[in-house]
Amino acid sequence: MSELARRLGYGPEITRKIVHIGAGHVILIAWWLAVPAWAGIAASVLSSGVALLSYQLPLLPGINSVGRKSLGTFFYAVSIGLLIAWFWPLQQPHYAAIGILIMTWGDGLAALVGQRFGQHPYQIWGEKKSWEGSFTMLLVSYSVCAAILLVVQGPIAATWLSAIAVALVATLLESASKYGIDNLSVPLGTAAVCFWLSHWLSHWLPALI
Repeated sequence: MSELARRLGYGPEITRKIVHIGAGHVILIAWWLAVPAWAGIAASVLSSGVALLSYQLPLLPGINSVGRKSLGTFFYAVSIGLLIAWFWPLQQPHYAAIGILIMTWGDGLAALVGQRFGQHPYQIWGEKKSWEGSFTMLLVSYSVCAAILLVVQGPIAATWLSAIAVALVATLLESASKYGIDNLSVPLGTAAVCFWLSHWLSHWLPALI
């Protein structure tokens, strides 16, 4: 779909986001089909290698031709492998799905909204962002996290509180990123925060109440 969009004349940012948003759903397929961890990690290694080669060879011209220095595609593939290696052995793949889908939908839509509707820009470490894009990241991250936790653990207080904290962390990590590192920091950071906070709140919140 990305290559077709490129051939039809759409800009490089659109073609990248088609892949960025679409490909992340592989984590849901892996979760629902109980794909073995070794298979997910192997796919991540293969994809990472292809991504690195594509920066030197025109393998994925519709993905990497964005006119800025970025290793985002490589970090994207690496983050999937790391989260599978972390959460599959724990039998808690939903945390990997939270991290990847927040990156997939949050970061993807934040960039598109910021470019199209961003009227209030700001800069962090030389990176141009917009408040409209950051608000999109916040809202989408909350929605993704809350939706998955709602399915897994139900409408308990830990679900809503964890989603709020995760959304804030995701927005901060995305806004402070450079060179595509948010494709690694956002999924790993949000998955870690959600994993720790959900367990802590589930254990202590009932006693506090």
